[in-house]
Amino acid sequence: MDSSEFRCEGDEALHTSLLEVEQVRKVRKDVEENPSRSARRQLLVTSLRLTKTMSPRLHTMLQSCAERLSVDIPMETYVYNSPQFNAACIKPEKGTLLLMFSSAILEKFDEQELLFVMGHELGHHLFAHHDIPIGLLVKGKDRVDARLALQLFSWSRYAEISADRAGALCAADPDASARALFKLASGLTSNLIEIRIDEFAAQADEMAMDEEPSEDDSHQEDWFMTHPFTPLRVKALQKFVQSDLYISGGSDRATLESECHRLMAMMAPGYLEEDSEVAEMMRRVLFAAGCVLMQVDGEITDDEIRAFDSLFGEGTFGDHLDVDKLQERLAGRIEDANRVVPHARRIQIIRDLCLIAIADGKVSDEERAFIHRVGRDLHLSPTVVDHCFIRDVELD
Repeated sequence: MDSSEFRCEGDEALHTSLLEVEQVRKVRKDVEENPSRSARRQLLVTSLRLTKTMSPRLHTMLQSCAERLSVDIPMETYVYNSPQFNAACIKPEKGTLLLMFSSAILEKFDEQELLFVMGHELGHHLFAHHDIPIGLLVKGKDRVDARLALQLFSWSRYAEISADRAGALCAADPDASARALFKLASGLTSNLIEIRIDEFAAQADEMAMDEEPSEDDSHQEDWFMTHPFTPLRVKALQKFVQSDLYISGGSDRATLESECHRLMAMMAPGYLEEDSEVAEMMRRVLFAAGCVLMQVDGEITDDEIRAFDSLFGEGTFGDHLDVDKLQERLAGRIEDANRVVPHARRIQIIRDLCLIAIADGKVSDEERAFIHRVGRDLHLSPTVVDHCFIRDVELD
């Protein structure tokens, strides 16, 4: 099967459009002209290279995945000492693809589960996901604006769906693929637990219905990661293995992609353009809070203005705005939002406030305190607010 036949459409469309963005092109050019230190050398220093004679079975499995996905490139595999379940595919160096696995994942995953992991990592190479250096774009010295950051996060989540499809094709066992995702999410490997794809995927349906605040909001940090919620990944995987891309007589491609788009939308509601009362309430809070945020530390930077305008339109912020009056109205707007906006969607407001705050490369104590106050007024826990500040991003 040609890779374009099963690549997630959301991944392909966003990947294509992002490669045309001037700032993305600039960062890619900088990377090509100023390569960082050799990843292979670092692996040789910190990890163990698994040669074919050391691990013939592992290499046979990897080769079967490469053949299944029509990946034709020399590969080297490495293992590093870690109790965490992890694997990564590193952009080729001198024509060789580098794959690394934690010791835990090689010891605790069975062969079918490892085939899924191998296929997933090869999928990142197959679909050229490394062509978009998301970590440098979001955390580098020349930070992208808020709207572009949101597009990058959205693309990265769709990219994981494409890679999961590659993994599923290699594993050729839906339950093994679901088990792999379950182990990655939970860290559990006990024989007392048997996970079925239908049961795990059902969590995604419960997530869609559960929008009330809970005592423990710490799990909602996942809203701001580059990977989708694991239950959403499993649900998307379930849709894939039920489609005619995986089995004869399955659902058609259009239905599959529509379902995947609906699932991913749960992580990034497009309230900035959405035509609804809920979205309007969210925009009103963000607009007022964003204006107040920019002046809370006494210094409004050009980067912050550009970030604000990237969310609301060029030229939106200016001297014509009465920030003092907006500050007076902010409490009322938050009160209105709390009556109408589901709890989970209020987190998006805080996330976008954080994008404005970090636009100039730093977050002052005053800005952080203000965002925490807005979060508290929106009935969000401090833990959730802390996780909204963008952390290091690594696509693996």
